Amino acid sequence: MLAYLSLYTHRVAISNRRLIAFDKAGVTFHYKDYRRSGPLRHQVMTLDVHEFMRRFLLHVLPHGFHRIRHYGLFASATRKANIARARELLAAPTSPPEPVAVEAAEPPDQLPPCPCCGRRMRIIEAFERWMQPRAPPRTPAATGAPS
Repeated sequence: MLAYLSLYTHRVAISNRRLIAFDKAGVTFHYKDYRRSGPLRHQVMTLDVHEFMRRFLLHVLPHGFHRIRHYGLFASATRKANIARARELLAAPTSPPEPVAVEAAEPPDQLPPCPCCGRRMRIIEAFERWMQPRAPPRTPAATGAPS
């Protein structure tokens, strides 16, 4: 299972076997043109070194992001059909039932007032000290690194 999932998480933008040449003219590599079919689908392209690096770096994720491809039940091509079939098999309703509006009987002095409108704020979620949410990814301007 680990070997299968690693194929979806640890690939680079272009594999070494697709690279043909690297010289003064640029970088030459194989690519697949998905708009064509038959023998014209597999093409060869030569790009200037700077343009190749620019396109390659578009696939590098910023610090703190992780790339996971969708697979299985929720793969984009079959998502709707799979969810409909799962609901049918589970005999689940197609849409969630309307929630019943029940006001929580909390004492009003325990809820802090909103600084903008003055109404009482509702606490949606509280995090324990060891379960804090992750910080957003660092940007070059925030870290002081040159862009």
